[in-house]
Amino acid sequence: MTPRRLDGLRGSMVALVTPFADGHIDEDAFVQLCERQIRAGSSALVPCGTTGEAPTLSHAEQTHLIGLTVRVAKGRVPVIAGAGSNCTATTIEMVRHATAVGADAALCITPYYNRPSQEGLYRHFEAVQASTHLPILLYDVPKRTGTTLDLDTIVRLSHLPNIVGLKDASGDMARASRLRYSVAPDFLRLCGDDSLLADHLALGSHGCISVAANVAPALCAAMHESWATHDYHRFAQLNEHLAELNTALSLESNPIPVKWALARLGLMGGELRLPLSPLQERHERQLQQALQDILPAEAQASRQQRRLAAVA
Repeated sequence: MTPRRLDGLRGSMVALVTPFADGHIDEDAFVQLCERQIRAGSSALVPCGTTGEAPTLSHAEQTHLIGLTVRVAKGRVPVIAGAGSNCTATTIEMVRHATAVGADAALCITPYYNRPSQEGLYRHFEAVQASTHLPILLYDVPKRTGTTLDLDTIVRLSHLPNIVGLKDASGDMARASRLRYSVAPDFLRLCGDDSLLADHLALGSHGCISVAANVAPALCAAMHESWATHDYHRFAQLNEHLAELNTALSLESNPIPVKWALARLGLMGGELRLPLSPLQERHERQLQQALQDILPAEAQASRQQRRLAAVA
């Protein structure tokens, strides 16, 4: 039976950061970040991905953080749990834990470092999806993993019952264009690069798992709503507002800049886990300027979101 938990999912989905305090997960800050996202109109919460520093989290921490996200969400939005590894057995175990704590889906990265062939990638994801009834989203980000999913492999995987979509951070727009006509309409195609969102939406993508939404959740949600209602003039305006922020958030490896930004906004501490190090001083001015420029538009979008929520 094909899983249906993500039916109709669209819009801005946040790739959540993981706040730390004295080396431990700052649960209070994380809860507040989740609540802020839901109030601002984010369509899903995505903990324990690249932005959440998953490679530095223990498996126990990952499971705990996913469960905490589920408890905060309380069914208001889906929780898509980062649950991937370069080891198939480990990935299966992580998906099992995500299922046990109530996640709505799992986001599974292509195996990194060991660089499997396309057949190896297919067999990896085939084994993962066969081990669960949880919907599985493929996550392709070759600049981090050293491998990528070919179009034919994605199409093969899309026919498996528990593979429901793809987070595409490959930057390959030619593949994205061909994929649109190669998979079923309900196969979720999600942008994984904020700077390419407009291109992905023009190719029929359903939404974005966003880093920028950590900083400007209402603005990101409003941009997707503008696209969905065919208000392309407003979409272009909002996209222009976010362009400077997207550039600034790419000055160093994610999530270094976004955690610096959230700390400056007073939403959490800026602590990172090694081997990530603090934002270089030479980048602070550009990121601070991007924050100052985006905040008025974010405040306006947030007020509008609250009005809409009050009417609903």
